[in-house]
Amino acid sequence: MRRGTLREPGPDLARLPVAPDLAGISVVEGLRAAVAFAAIILLDAWLAWPPLLTMALAANLTCFCDIGGPIRPRLTALLAFTGLGGLVWGAFGVMEGYGPALVLPVALAVIFCCTFARVWGVPAQTVGNVLVVVLCLALDRALTVEQGAVVTVMFWAGGFWAAFLALVVWRLHPYRPAHAAIGGVWRGLSRLARDLRRLSADPHGADLAVWEAHARGHRRAVRDAIEVARTLVLDLARSRARLSERNARALIRLEAAEQLFGVMIALSDHLERATPAQRAQAARLLRLLPPLLKILARAIRRDRPIDLGRVERALARAMPAPGADPALRRMAERILDRVRIGAKLSGPEDLAGGGGLAGAPAPPFRETVLQPLRANLTWSSANLRHAVRATVVALPALAVTFWWPGPFTHWLTITVVLTMQPFYAATWQRALERIGGTVLGGVIGAVLAFYATSPPILAAMMVPLSVIGFAARGVSYGTFIACLTPLVVVLVELVEPGHSSWEIVGMRALFTVLGGAVAVLAGLLLWPLWEPGRVRDALRTALQTHARYAEAVLAERLGEGPASAAEAAARAAGLASNNLEAALSRALQEPRRRGRSRIEAAMVADATLRRMAGRLAMLRHEPELAGPDAAAWRAWRDWLGQALARTAGGEALPPKPEGAESEAFGRIAAQVELLAGTLKRAGISGRAAGGPA
Repeated sequence: MRRGTLREPGPDLARLPVAPDLAGISVVEGLRAAVAFAAIILLDAWLAWPPLLTMALAANLTCFCDIGGPIRPRLTALLAFTGLGGLVWGAFGVMEGYGPALVLPVALAVIFCCTFARVWGVPAQTVGNVLVVVLCLALDRALTVEQGAVVTVMFWAGGFWAAFLALVVWRLHPYRPAHAAIGGVWRGLSRLARDLRRLSADPHGADLAVWEAHARGHRRAVRDAIEVARTLVLDLARSRARLSERNARALIRLEAAEQLFGVMIALSDHLERATPAQRAQAARLLRLLPPLLKILARAIRRDRPIDLGRVERALARAMPAPGADPALRRMAERILDRVRIGAKLSGPEDLAGGGGLAGAPAPPFRETVLQPLRANLTWSSANLRHAVRATVVALPALAVTFWWPGPFTHWLTITVVLTMQPFYAATWQRALERIGGTVLGGVIGAVLAFYATSPPILAAMMVPLSVIGFAARGVSYGTFIACLTPLVVVLVELVEPGHSSWEIVGMRALFTVLGGAVAVLAGLLLWPLWEPGRVRDALRTALQTHARYAEAVLAERLGEGPASAAEAAARAAGLASNNLEAALSRALQEPRRRGRSRIEAAMVADATLRRMAGRLAMLRHEPELAGPDAAAWRAWRDWLGQALARTAGGEALPPKPEGAESEAFGRIAAQVELLAGTLKRAGISGRAAGGPA
C-alpha cells in the first residue's frame, strides 16, 4: 500500500456499515409477530381488561427474542426470556414501592448480568437486551404483591402464547436460515468472481492497491459468510435426530463452497501475476462463472432443484482451451468440479463421514457456559468492560426514572443501555441509526395517530404496524427502528390516552438523542479499549496462524500431513485476517489521532498476509512449483514458521535456507521480509496489548 493513502482516523459517516440489506425483509415473520401481539390488543379493545395489555406486550417482546434457526435453541431462548421476564416485571414492580435504596442496587446487578450475557452468543445477548427493556418498563408503576403476581402470570401467558405460535402453530422453516446462509456464501463467491473478471479485463493491468482492496473486501466477506453458515448448519444438525437429506445437502454445498473459495484465492494470486495473454485465457471462465454461481446461490437459498444439464453445458463452455496455461487449467478444473458438486442434489448417502453430525450431542456445559465466562472475567475483556460501563451509566438514567416519573422516562435508560456497545465504533454507529430511525419513524407514527379518532382504530393499526416493524428487522438496525417507532407511538397513544401524538414523538426523540449522546460519551471516557492495542493482538495472532498455515501446506505437499489439516489451517488464517481487519475498521472510527502510522503499518501487514495466503494456496494447486527436493521443502517449511513467529515477537529473521532458491518460496520470503521491516519501522511487533497507542 502506498504511503499517504490512509485516511485520517476518526468518525466518518461514509465508512459506517449502515447500508440496508433488502434481502433481510421477512413478511412471514412480520405476520406472525402481528398475530401474536395485535390479536391480544384487539381482544383488549373488546374486553377492556388492562392485564391483557401486559400479555400483549409480553408477546411482542418475546417475538424480539426469536432470532430464528433450529427449534431447540430457539425454544431455550424464548422460554428463558418468558420465565425471567415475568419474574423481573413482577418483582421490580413490587420493589418499587420500597424506594430507590432497594431498587437501584438490584436493578444495576440485573443490568450487569443482562449486558454481560453477550459472552454466550447472539441468542443470549438478545434475551439480555430485551430483559433490560422489561426491567425499565417495570419501574414505570409500583405494584402491590397481588398486582405483581397478576403481571407475572399475564407476562408468562403472553410469552408462552408467542412461543407456542412461533414453534408449534406457525413455525418458520427450520432449514431456511441455513439454506439462506449457504446461498449467501455462493453469492459472495459470485461477487468475488465478478470482481476478478473486472480486474483481469483491465488492459493496463490493475494497480497493486486495487488487488489488495479486492482481497481485503471479498475474502473477508466470504470467510465471514462461511463461518455464519457453518454455525447454523451444525446447530441444525445437532437438533435433528437423524441426518436428513436437506441437512446433508447443506453440509455438502457448504464444504464445496469453502473448497471453491480456496481455489479462487489461488486463482486471484495467479491472475495478479499473469501476463495479459494469460489473463485473456481466463476470460471465458471469468465471464461464465459469476452468473453460474449466482444462479446456484438463488437455487440453494430457495432449496430448489437445479437443471444439471444446463450446469454441465455452462461448465463445458467455461473450461479454458486445451492450449491454455496448465496452471490455469488445473485451477479451472478444481473450480468447476466444486460448482458441479454444489449443483447436485446429493443425499445423506453421499456425505462421507457426515452421519456423525446427525443427532450429535451438544457441547458440554463446561465448554458452552463456563469457558466463555472464565475467558471474559478479566479486565482486558471488552465484554466485561462493556457490562461494567453500561451498569455505571445506567445508574443516573435509572435515578431520573425515580426523580422524574412518567410514561416516557424509561426510554432514557433503554436507549443508553441498548445503544452502548463494547467498542466505540459500534456505539457511534448504533447511536446514529437509533436517533435517525426514531425521528423518522416518530413523525410517521404521529401522523398516523393524529388521524386515528378512536381506540378501536388505534388497535386496528397495530396489525399492519407490527407486520411492517418485524418484517424489517433483518434489513438494518436503523430501518428496524424507523419501522418500529410508529408502532410504539400508537401503542403509547392506546395505553396512555390523553397524550398528544406529537408529545409522544417529541419525548421519545428527546430521550433517544440524550441517551445516544450519553452512550457515545461513556464509550469515550469510561474504560475504553482503544483499538491500536487490540490491533497489535490481532496482528500477532494473524502472524501465528499464517505460520501454522504455511507449515500445514508444505507438510501436505511433502506427504507428511493430511489435506484436512491444511484446510483447517487455511480457515484459521482467514479468520485471523478477518479479525485483524475488523480491529482496523474499528480503529479507523475512533476519534483519537495517535498511532496513525502504526495503524497504516498494520494495514500493510494485513495486505501482505492476504498475498502470502494467496501464494500458499497456489502451492497447493500448482505441481510444477515442486522444484526443490524434499529436504529443501522441509527447510523452507521450517524457515517460514520461524520467520513468522519471530516477526510476531519482534525478533530478527532467521537466515534463509542455502541452496534452496525457488520462485514460489522466493516471493513468500520477500513478503515476510517486507512484513518484518514494516512492523519494525512502525514499532508495533513484539509489544504487549494495552500499551500506549
